[in-house]
Amino acid sequence: MPEQNSVVIDPSGRDIHGEAARIRERGPVARVELPGGVEAWAVSSPDLLRRLLTDPRVSKDPRRHWPLWIDGRISPEWPLFTWVAVQNMFTAYGGEHKRLRTLVSKAFTARRTAALRPRVEEITGELLDRLDKTGARGEVVDLREEFCYPLPIRVISELFGLPEEQGAELRAVVDGVFNTAATPEEVTDTYARMYAVLGELVAAKRRSPGDDLTSALISARDDEGGTRLSEQELLDTLVLMISAGHETTVNLIDNAVHALLTHPEQLAHVREGRAGWDDVVEETLRVRAPVASLPLRYAVEDLEVGEPGDPDRVVIARGEPILAAYAAAGRDPGTYGADADRFDVTRLGKEHLAFGHGVHFCLGAPLGRMEARVALPALFERFPGLELAVPEEELSPVASFISNGHRSLPVRLTTGG
Repeated sequence: MPEQNSVVIDPSGRDIHGEAARIRERGPVARVELPGGVEAWAVSSPDLLRRLLTDPRVSKDPRRHWPLWIDGRISPEWPLFTWVAVQNMFTAYGGEHKRLRTLVSKAFTARRTAALRPRVEEITGELLDRLDKTGARGEVVDLREEFCYPLPIRVISELFGLPEEQGAELRAVVDGVFNTAATPEEVTDTYARMYAVLGELVAAKRRSPGDDLTSALISARDDEGGTRLSEQELLDTLVLMISAGHETTVNLIDNAVHALLTHPEQLAHVREGRAGWDDVVEETLRVRAPVASLPLRYAVEDLEVGEPGDPDRVVIARGEPILAAYAAAGRDPGTYGADADRFDVTRLGKEHLAFGHGVHFCLGAPLGRMEARVALPALFERFPGLELAVPEEELSPVASFISNGHRSLPVRLTTGG
């Protein structure tokens, strides 16, 4: 793939939405340069992205369809190595994907998710009580650290039966996976620590199974031949579900709070009944997708994208990687209008691709939505005078072009409106 005219992706994610706009300016499919000089095609048109996400000629398996991986040219020190190297339904294709997703779906049921709501409400209340004590002292609080983060991490830890004392190590590992600006040494260290933590968890659940998702995944069998997840598939499924399962929810809650505090007229719509909390959640997912760009997919054969004679028509050659540009798609003016960048909870068309589409649609989407729908109204009811403690321009993003949130969210907590 030629390298000229590529949009160079900033690994630190310092300007995700500015970068997304530059990608859209190049057309619905644009060449980008990922960290490490890896070239890819970024797809930013929602309609085109939906088609490609369901096209059998697009794979997620680098072992079968990415020449750079097959030829050994992708190093374990590459910042995105874990996103490509794992062997689970995230990187599976065709029949293998169906087998793995079926096994995971048997464990991660709608019933299990629904049963978590009382516990989510309980954890939310505990966190708000703790914030109440801090707010009473008039201190500035990092809401991402003290509320947005601990709620999903506690929920996902309990869901998978992870001992509470391992929570800090799990967080460090997940932060490392999402840090696309990591050094080669940090990448390899994260990879090793990740498998150490999850290996210990699996060993413990084999010795003493419980009513948790790890135990369910260990025992899950498919209906065709009774096969189970291999050891590597089991570990890598835990990597996927634990990391993606809480990072996206952290960013969703963080971004929703930030959007409401910086758009008080939108918060007024909710408080005065012109919009609901579901509107807040869906508009946040649209305008600030928790996962900005998701690596990687690969063309199984040459793909002609666009109509003949269309100036934006391109050919994605067999084996070339594809980046799903969710942040860019969520603000596409052709889909959402000239005000696509604007956070508007009364917007009628809030459909989005923040959780993906097709066979790879995020299994944890109902859980993430449920956590946000519990946490947000409870937070603003407890602290109706909540406000940012620093100017908006002083907030910095997570050090990642994948994870779309804030490094911290300093606020003042007041109970008066």
